[in-house]
Amino acid sequence: MVKIFDTHAHYDDEAFDEDRYELLDLMPANGVKKICNIGVDIPTSKATIDLCKRYDFMYGVIGFHPSETYEITDDELEIVMDTLEKMISENEKIVAVGEIGLDYHYPDTNSEVQKKWYKAQLNLAKKLNMPVVIHSRDAAADTMEIMKELKADEIGGVVHCYSYSAEMAVEYVNMGFYIGVGGVITFKNGRKLKETVERIPIEKVVLETDSPYLSPEPNRGKRNSSVTLTEVAKEIAKLKGLSEDEVYEITWNNAHRLYKI
Repeated sequence: MVKIFDTHAHYDDEAFDEDRYELLDLMPANGVKKICNIGVDIPTSKATIDLCKRYDFMYGVIGFHPSETYEITDDELEIVMDTLEKMISENEKIVAVGEIGLDYHYPDTNSEVQKKWYKAQLNLAKKLNMPVVIHSRDAAADTMEIMKELKADEIGGVVHCYSYSAEMAVEYVNMGFYIGVGGVITFKNGRKLKETVERIPIEKVVLETDSPYLSPEPNRGKRNSSVTLTEVAKEIAKLKGLSEDEVYEITWNNAHRLYKI
């Protein structure tokens, strides 16, 4: 039976402005029984809370994506952390802090600003005893170093859109983290992620779309949505020697453990 938990989506994104509610209304009938919407700044975090209120099957994660940290001064950082803490405490369907982390992909990256925000949000999650949703791109060493420095293993979470080596994935798993697996696993150039899924226990894998991004084959390049996770589950089943139903059941349970639902 198809029973999908999409652990990472952005249904507040403007890509869904024309048909957001029509699309979400149909999710349960298409086997998508739970979705976690992810904020990347204050406006998207507020939009996430609104979606959680509208849909019983929707949960939320709120925080600041590393690429959204540059417009806010050091003086405002503490105010923003207080705002996030208040939003979390007032909304029981917010289940993690995120997405937080480091992204060194672009030439204008300011790694010191990103690190400051990353540490502040990790500390907020520790204060609230909540898991974290980690975004890490082209920043493997610094991401891991800060997680160890701040003892992120005490709260756990998920490394979203995992893109590093299988060896590093094992290290994350040993720290109590889950690995987020989405459309990339179906790509011809997705070998690293395939190797990661082969290497780590299925009990540490969660399904995610990053909608509207990263559609799996055969829809690569088109707008993504949670219903495409059937393609991701199919590939995981093949790699792990499991049935698709087993993948749905195991990842469903994993997602609930991850987000303490």
